[in-house]
Amino acid sequence: MDFLEHTVSYQIPAGKADEITEFDGSATFSRTEGELSGKCDLEGHNILTLNLANDIATGKMSAKEARKAFSENVVEDTLGNNPAYVTTLQFQPASKAAADPDKPTIPGSPVRATMTNDLSKTTRSNMGDAEVLGIIIAVDENEIIAAAEAQKKKVSPEVKAYAKKLHQEHGKNAVATIKLGEKIDTTPVETAAVDQLRIKGAGELAMLLPKEGDEFGSAYMAAMVKNHEEVLTMIDQKLTPMAKSEELKEHLTKTRGHIAMHLEEAKKIHSGMKR
Repeated sequence: MDFLEHTVSYQIPAGKADEITEFDGSATFSRTEGELSGKCDLEGHNILTLNLANDIATGKMSAKEARKAFSENVVEDTLGNNPAYVTTLQFQPASKAAADPDKPTIPGSPVRATMTNDLSKTTRSNMGDAEVLGIIIAVDENEIIAAAEAQKKKVSPEVKAYAKKLHQEHGKNAVATIKLGEKIDTTPVETAAVDQLRIKGAGELAMLLPKEGDEFGSAYMAAMVKNHEEVLTMIDQKLTPMAKSEELKEHLTKTRGHIAMHLEEAKKIHSGMKR
């Protein structure tokens, strides 16, 4: 019967997560997204769930006390007494983003643009380089994810070998990019442009995954031709002009060389499949 869901911006304290879960399985939350939700059969019950979850989060009630209060408020509401906890939120949801993107566990990993205040002065003063690093890593990870899926499919040995090669070489480049960022004291930053690259890659992969066998293989290789052409254009027209660090420019040149080789190989394989 729980089909109606209401969500507010809210950051659940880590120490209260278990207690809120114990209180009611209909109270769910995402600390990463900074959201608290109630999913019940009525709007008033959702408001009640959110209010009681807030009381637990702020230490006003235990899970046991909140469960008792839920029952009492439902009875009062059924009797037409309009209890405040059922009619109106008794707290103010977060007025600013409550999301918690977490701290990277791999040194030098990209961070959200919203976390740049925690970064070094060098990173903050070189946001162009930080974004370039983030874009390169996003490109590499898009290719890694697609290649990993391609290797699971029943495709020709040539396509599977190509996918394995891309997985390994883009993986090496992603690691090299992170290490370069550490070397030049510039942490890769996940900006809106980086987000769009990841969304684009996910969308393209979603179109490929339903296909099987040779149909998948042909579509995958066509996508590799298109994607690598687009990346070469992006490096030439956007990333290289943005880069300030000479070491980053050198890394872009090396990356471009790998991309160009991948493109030529993809063209050759795809051309052979069309005969």
